[in-house]
Amino acid sequence: MTQTTGRIFDEMARLVNDAAGVAQGMRREAETVARSQMERFLRDMDLVAAARLENERLAQRLAELEAKLAAQAPHAPGESGFSGTPGAGPGPV
Repeated sequence: MTQTTGRIFDEMARLVNDAAGVAQGMRREAETVARSQMERFLRDMDLVAAARLENERLAQRLAELEAKLAAQAPHAPGESGFSGTPGAGPGPV
């Protein structure tokens, strides 16, 4: 009986050990699959091109706003569009 019980425990220990090895292999496989899917997802999103496009749009918008602001602001002496006499500023204060 003792020998039979020992064999059963040995078989159970071997089974648990094998199951742990299988579980570890499955974990590694799941990590590999998840990593490759994430890399593919990021590559498909093309984040660099999207950021570059957004940067170009913002640069264009900035140029438009600067042009609009320049058209509204009074011109300083020496700049084109100044209609006053050069060197003439406000009178004595």
